[in-house]
Amino acid sequence: MADAPAPACRIDGKAFAEGLRGRVAAAAARLRSDHGVQPGLAVVIVGEDPASQIYVRNKGEQTAAAGMRSDTHRLAETTSQAELLDLIGRLNADPGIHGILVQMPLPGHIDSATVLDAIDPAKDVDGFHVLNVGRLAVGLPALTPCTPQGAILLLRHTLGDLSGLEALVVGRSNIVGKPMAQLLLAENCTVTIAHSRSRDLPTICRRADILVAAVGKPEMIRGDWIKPGATVIDVGINRVPSADPVKAAAGGTRVVGDVAFAETAAVAGAITPVPGGVGPMTIACLLANTYLAACRAAGVEPDVLG
Repeated sequence: MADAPAPACRIDGKAFAEGLRGRVAAAAARLRSDHGVQPGLAVVIVGEDPASQIYVRNKGEQTAAAGMRSDTHRLAETTSQAELLDLIGRLNADPGIHGILVQMPLPGHIDSATVLDAIDPAKDVDGFHVLNVGRLAVGLPALTPCTPQGAILLLRHTLGDLSGLEALVVGRSNIVGKPMAQLLLAENCTVTIAHSRSRDLPTICRRADILVAAVGKPEMIRGDWIKPGATVIDVGINRVPSADPVKAAAGGTRVVGDVAFAETAAVAGAITPVPGGVGPMTIACLLANTYLAACRAAGVEPDVLG
């Protein structure tokens, strides 16, 4: 009787992110002491969305902890698009601000595309401006979206050289799926993007040495879809009813990814948990992008952080 496969290695994104934040803080301190430049990040939030408020507070705390200037602009839900664009214009012109992030989602009366397009591409630490998207696509230096950048760092840390591996990205969003595919191509992977119109998704998944799930559907990717020994990066963050019936009846919830973790971990070689996998990397990479933008603005060669 064949031995059961060993359980997958859990990729500890929380520990890696802590190390990355430490490296960013040390690099920012050197930039300040050697060149008199303190990286500065401005975060703009419009409205009172509770989840966004928590996320923005965490960004501010971690930015300050890294020794960077941290400015948070909290605007009322009724703020007009013109008022928001005026603030972005002032931040674009502020030499002490090297990164600008506008927290999504925005209220319905504000056009997100117009707002993102107004941010100076050199300060677009989210990596969403069309110029940064285009530069990433053609292989030029760019500020890269933080979540896929964090996923790439975890993959390099886990696997080393990614050249020649077959990678599948499930999901084609502008925020994760598409830039994730571009970053994997830059690592010399053979890349497939699957989406809602893909036929026979389980068969496509079983070919992948690397599977990145970014589809936004709780536990959609099943264990028998996974190639034995594959590395699975779960980007999903979904709230579902608690596994405890009593807590569920009282409205209790739990957080799960896009991958059915237990059954996938029995097949994969390595997997990110949810929470504690890709999530912590997002803010760490935001800090790294802010540091990189400050170096570019000062004409200084940045330290290698990844």
